[in-house]
Amino acid sequence: MKAGHKCLLFHHIVLSVIVLCHGQNLFFNDNGNLILPGSYNIPWMASIQNFRTLSLITIPGTHDSLALHGGPLAKCQAFSLKNQLRAGIRFLDLKVFELGDTLYVMHGVMYQRTTLKEVLDTVRAFLSEYNTEAVLIRVRSESFEKDMVNRMVQSLIGNDQHVWVNSGMPTMGQVRGKIVFLQKSTFTLGIPLIETNGKGSSKVTDVENKDKTIINQLSQAIEACGGDNAVMTYTSGTGFGTFWGMFLTPGRVAEKVNPWLNQYLRQFYPNQPRPCFGVIAMDFPGFDLIQTVINLNSW
Repeated sequence: MKAGHKCLLFHHIVLSVIVLCHGQNLFFNDNGNLILPGSYNIPWMASIQNFRTLSLITIPGTHDSLALHGGPLAKCQAFSLKNQLRAGIRFLDLKVFELGDTLYVMHGVMYQRTTLKEVLDTVRAFLSEYNTEAVLIRVRSESFEKDMVNRMVQSLIGNDQHVWVNSGMPTMGQVRGKIVFLQKSTFTLGIPLIETNGKGSSKVTDVENKDKTIINQLSQAIEACGGDNAVMTYTSGTGFGTFWGMFLTPGRVAEKVNPWLNQYLRQFYPNQPRPCFGVIAMDFPGFDLIQTVINLNSW
């Protein structure tokens, strides 16, 4: 075999190994295609007892759930909304901007090519098909008149009985087939939300320090689970706006954090019962990482 052909073959083998390894360890995903295992059960919440309160469930979510556009500095997800829901995501983090009579989904100044109405329609369609599930939604206003967002969301909901806007903590049985809003700051519809993230925790200059921050946050989440509030931890981060982390885009942070997070969470599998972490909102979660979070719900 000629030297050139040997070199080409070597590179082909190396590339194949990289692709295979990536495919077997889907903790980080920057590919929009979702290939579900043939045996995968999409409605995973069906196995949760009706009497269990929502605040005692560990729920996989996404940070800036529809930040699919705008380049490496803005992009936080690869899966479309439909694919996120099918993969097991049950918490959505949405930033909206009011213009005229429409709430546009944004990430900073970047329009994410959809509206809140379209998002709600997609979630409703999913819940109509899989009515054992519930999808939690946090709305964050990027508008100048933040109170207007509350009124516009209420208008979109109307008298829909499949939307939970009460402040009381429901059981799983009470919210099956429903959208559950979470309230925080100026958004006042739904269950009160506690974040474990301290000030500046999303800024990353060193990924190892980010790991330590997440450990502290998840410890706080364990303590707060089971109360009258929903509890959420963001594992996302970016170095944008810092000097030492200027090249750490959300994707680069997630590429390092997600495999570590998967390993960290799996250490709790021998525990019976396993601890509750509330909502874990991630950037670029791969299918295997989402399943790791779901499987913490073992009592």
